[in-house]
Amino acid sequence: MRKKIVTIGGGTGSFVLLSGLRDYDFDISAIVSMADDGGSTGRLRDELGVLPPGDVRQCLVALSKEPLLWRDIFNYRFENGDLKGHAVGNLFLSGLEKMKGDFSSGLQVAMKALNIKGEVIPVTESDTNLNLKLKSGEVIKGEGEINENLEIEKIGLEEISLFPSAQANPKALRAINEADLIVIGPGNHYCSVIPNLLVKGIPDVLKETKAQIVYVSNLVNKAGHTSLFKLDDYVGMINKFIGKERIDFVIFNTKKPTKELVEKYKKRGEDILVFDETDDSIKRNYKIVASSLLGEEQKFSKSDEISGVRALIRHDHRKLAKVIQYIANLSDYKGVIKKIF
Repeated sequence: MRKKIVTIGGGTGSFVLLSGLRDYDFDISAIVSMADDGGSTGRLRDELGVLPPGDVRQCLVALSKEPLLWRDIFNYRFENGDLKGHAVGNLFLSGLEKMKGDFSSGLQVAMKALNIKGEVIPVTESDTNLNLKLKSGEVIKGEGEINENLEIEKIGLEEISLFPSAQANPKALRAINEADLIVIGPGNHYCSVIPNLLVKGIPDVLKETKAQIVYVSNLVNKAGHTSLFKLDDYVGMINKFIGKERIDFVIFNTKKPTKELVEKYKKRGEDILVFDETDDSIKRNYKIVASSLLGEEQKFSKSDEISGVRALIRHDHRKLAKVIQYIANLSDYKGVIKKIF
């Protein structure tokens, strides 16, 4: 019987993860954040009153059985005119939403058209936005503004929430409840990962599910957001939003990027995430799976309006999926091997 794997995230992190998982014999459900309001997605939300298509677009492309064809088409961005900066896939999904009357109905058509493996599930069908309140009392409204703000860590985070509040998509709750393995991340911590955990109903079902939960750590700390974070800080915050210590495994990359890339990141005020395995001061209820997972340096379209804040490096999708397959199948070997000498 095929293992049911649920991914929770958004953006390029989900794209990378799903691109690897697609090649394995898993029953995949990709739960996607719906709080994006930056770049092309933000303009479409403002002008057409649609739900955010950007993160969903990336998941559809990743899970398509013809990914190379659809990646080039859906990710193409117009370089001039009224459509400058818009991705073809965003326009396609927004058009389907208008044609079918709601986002989920349009998404069903898109999944069929792209012949995807598995299912893409918006975490909520509510029209909502991300708000972040600093300890100074200032409220930063919208994912786009939050993503570009470099004062969050300096001033201190008071609260992060969705406004208006959003109810979970019943399909998302069902998928989590029926999962064998749940994978959270990788992705922008405050803008792609945490928003899913702010949706009413999601933390509760994560607390109760019998599935094991894996967190894929980011490769880099984000300037002004998580530049002081260590690996355990990310895990601690995710457990906090779930409301229970539920992370069972953490996947961490051990391969260091080139000196040139490290310097590029330093110019952006960002550092590679590190993990000190000799530090035994922290009592962990989760296992850390360390592996060489670094992919190639990324290149972006000149018409991409938010390329300046996108990641320069990503996980190697094949290696990441292989590690997840290993974790997913661990339970099958319980009681088989007694001891290795």
